[in-house]
Amino acid sequence: MKTTHFGYQEVPEEEKARRVAGVFDSVARRYDLMNDLMSAGLHRYWKRITAQYSMVRPGDCVLDVAGGTGDLARLFTERVGATGLVVLTDINRNMLGVGRDRLTDRGVVVPVAQCDAERLPFASGTFDCVTVGFGLRNMTHKDFAIAEFRRVLRPGGRLLVLEFSRVWRPLARIYDVYSFQVLPRLGQAVAGDGESYRYLAESIRVHPDQETLRLMIERAGFDRVEYLNLAAGVVALHRAVKY
Repeated sequence: MKTTHFGYQEVPEEEKARRVAGVFDSVARRYDLMNDLMSAGLHRYWKRITAQYSMVRPGDCVLDVAGGTGDLARLFTERVGATGLVVLTDINRNMLGVGRDRLTDRGVVVPVAQCDAERLPFASGTFDCVTVGFGLRNMTHKDFAIAEFRRVLRPGGRLLVLEFSRVWRPLARIYDVYSFQVLPRLGQAVAGDGESYRYLAESIRVHPDQETLRLMIERAGFDRVEYLNLAAGVVALHRAVKY
């Protein structure tokens, strides 16, 4: 039986998807509030940077994978304009429902699809840009997902991966204290679920660091793979091009 990590635990591969679903079912309704509290609002800046670095233009087609509550999808609808298209996807029905409702409340209507990033239900060469924000680390087979991102991109299309990464070493100790002592208590107080936020902290630690992820994307056949550290490496934005 093949195993994979769920935070610091080793679990059967098929069990990881179920456990991750449980995490996001639990936190979906307070997800945005917790993001604001956890990052002091910086996650909104990181997402704006992602949209800017995408080089998306009016008329482009964008796929937002693991798009959750729709922050990136909303930013991309502003960039593609009336002649473009943004598709919001997530494997979790509750997260997708929250995202759809939030966008609708803002007057933004986009197609939504509940689907697995490792098996995207789109034809090859469909999109000008694929983006995944804070979702790659929760995927069981990251290499499968990255290959799928490349498949659905058109030649010249861009991949943007925004994800927690390896913090600058001098800050590692204080970051650990925040992640494993403050964050679970905050999650318990605000979302009523400290254990899910403990998992999120652990999942960051076992996710590939900046350079390892760059090499993974490169091995999937992407060119011009580069990354930008944000907040001293707390978050990294990887960008790559399909040729």
